[in-house]
Amino acid sequence: MKAFRISAVCLCLTGSLFAQSTNYHLVKKTTIGGEGSWDYLMADAETSRLYVSHGTQVEVLDLKSHQKVGVIAPTPSIHGIAVVPGTTVGYTTNGRPNTATMFDTKSFKALKEIPTGKKPDAIMYDAFSKRIFIFNNDGNSATVLEATTGNVVGTVELGGAPEAAISDDHGLIFVNLEDKNEVAVFDAKSLSVKHHWKLGKGEEPTGLAFDKPHHHLFSTCNKVMVVMDSQTGKVLAEVPTGSGTDGAVFDTSTGSAISSNGEGTLTVVKEVKPGQFEAVQTVTTMRGARTITIDPMSHHIFVTTAEFDPAPAATTENPRPRPAVKPGTFMVLEYAAK
Repeated sequence: MKAFRISAVCLCLTGSLFAQSTNYHLVKKTTIGGEGSWDYLMADAETSRLYVSHGTQVEVLDLKSHQKVGVIAPTPSIHGIAVVPGTTVGYTTNGRPNTATMFDTKSFKALKEIPTGKKPDAIMYDAFSKRIFIFNNDGNSATVLEATTGNVVGTVELGGAPEAAISDDHGLIFVNLEDKNEVAVFDAKSLSVKHHWKLGKGEEPTGLAFDKPHHHLFSTCNKVMVVMDSQTGKVLAEVPTGSGTDGAVFDTSTGSAISSNGEGTLTVVKEVKPGQFEAVQTVTTMRGARTITIDPMSHHIFVTTAEFDPAPAATTENPRPRPAVKPGTFMVLEYAAK
């Protein structure tokens, strides 16, 4: 996922839900501290844990209190985290060494390193196939693991650079292809690619959310969220978002797809009437908060970021200088809807 780098559950959309308003607001802000870049974070409702990528390690927080309960290390150049429900097994993706780390969710100890394709980035567990899928952004592929053992069982050749992915829980996996402006669809068991669907005007897709009962995919692209029919690949809507759009989640409690935008906002998109999708709220967060996760139990939303110093003056060698992160300011922000 294109994180700031210094370096979805059944709910029918009735008439009342179409009219239902949303009002997402900040409920908790916690400074974690430390140094380093960040990418994905993941809320695990089963164990009430929030896993946060941070530099060369994973910060493990209590989902409700934000109190740190552990650290998973080393996970060099970490991007994503996934856990296997009903087990004590979890995984990280480590971009630079082209590996995944298998870890114990109770002790937080690393168990083994698993070779992947080039630049493993997004990662997900699929309950239908009971497999872990690791998406190799530079390798144009997915490395597939047997979830409880970490054994490699296959590779999916995707034909483009994968970003976030999601399952329909019935054997299909959907994944954004960042360089092709497409969603690829493949079989979770046979690993055969079924479709490549164009994202209309959407470019550089990263985040992907899913309203499963209504077969709506929400792909966050460059300043736009593309809504697609997951059965046909038809583009249903293109809704403007904030700049620096990256992550996406779907909140079943409000029927909203939410993008996290690096400019420091969340864009809340709803189907306001059958077939009509609109941005119904822009929530102010903080600059750099561009990755997102949702707790499926509380429906609270979490993003991570830090404070920044002013950007240095542009030079010929560095015409677009990035601001430095203020040491010790890495934080998690939690939002909820009224």
